[in-house]
Amino acid sequence: MHRSAIAGVIIAGIVLIGGIASSASGGPKPPGELDTVLDRIDKAGAAFRGMSANVRRVQHTAVINEDNQDSGTILLKRAHPKDLRMLIDLTQPDPKTVAFQGHTVDFFYPKIATVQEFDVGKEKALLEQFLLLGFGTSREGLQASYVVRLVGPDTMAGQKCETLELIPKSKEVLQHLVKLEMCVADNGYPIQQKFYFPGGDYQLATYSDMKINPDLPDSALKLHLPKNVKREYPQK
Repeated sequence: MHRSAIAGVIIAGIVLIGGIASSASGGPKPPGELDTVLDRIDKAGAAFRGMSANVRRVQHTAVINEDNQDSGTILLKRAHPKDLRMLIDLTQPDPKTVAFQGHTVDFFYPKIATVQEFDVGKEKALLEQFLLLGFGTSREGLQASYVVRLVGPDTMAGQKCETLELIPKSKEVLQHLVKLEMCVADNGYPIQQKFYFPGGDYQLATYSDMKINPDLPDSALKLHLPKNVKREYPQK
């Protein structure tokens, strides 16, 4: 699966807002402070079964120095460790829906009544790792996959948070993601994420009206398509 497809699903930019750590600076913070934030994430991750939220994204393309913004809603459900489902419904400025289930990612473009289907194949574990960053994340898993640094405290959308910098340890992941900055609220969940991609591109995502572990039926995370929809398979 090519990087642009993965980036579109991650919703980094999961998920996005101009400069996530704009007021945070300086060197590494005392280890005890990092431990406190990681313990908060660990506790939240153990209880995570799903979420719903509004999302606003900014996607920056470095080569032309251009920002594109969109907004909508996101639903994420993990019924059990091997069953992760996601639905992102972007409504502004151009409608688009992204659905992930099993090994398949569907991009639905209602204006042209077209669905593009991608089989993530071997990228499934990598994609799920991106989607669950900050949601259902364990401290052990986070530190096993990333070099984690506490940047410092900040305030986003009126909420106090702590910004973490995550640098992937895996060379495979580094091909897709250079680093991530994640602003973690007091409840242990991120309210902003900024994903940095090779070449200077990034995605910045901001969540609002977040609800943790809402009652989400499986039907709520399925694409509901019109009868005349055209299905394409760009990988073939």
